[in-house]
Amino acid sequence: MPVLKGTLEGIVLALLAEQPAYGYEITTRIRDHGFTDIAEGTIYALLVRIEQKKLVDVEKVPSEKGPPRKVYTLNAQGRQELGEFWKTWDFLRTHIERLNNTNEEN
Repeated sequence: MPVLKGTLEGIVLALLAEQPAYGYEITTRIRDHGFTDIAEGTIYALLVRIEQKKLVDVEKVPSEKGPPRKVYTLNAQGRQELGEFWKTWDFLRTHIERLNNTNEEN
């Protein structure tokens, strides 16, 4: 199932609100929530964007295998952005359901 543009950022922010994570872990959690068609590279590109927008704090943590991992933690600005995402999502859901119900009645 395709994900609407801009929705993936909200999904990642919501996952980071639950707990900090590194890129591969985020990809795994997204897939565990049923979003199986999202490419790993898409997540990494998104993480770069949310880091540039200063929505997360990043800490390099040593890895048992290979180079240190970047662990992303949602910060105050990210929580505010997530709040805006949920407001927008609720607005869209409400109005699309109304539109759908109107069409079903006709």
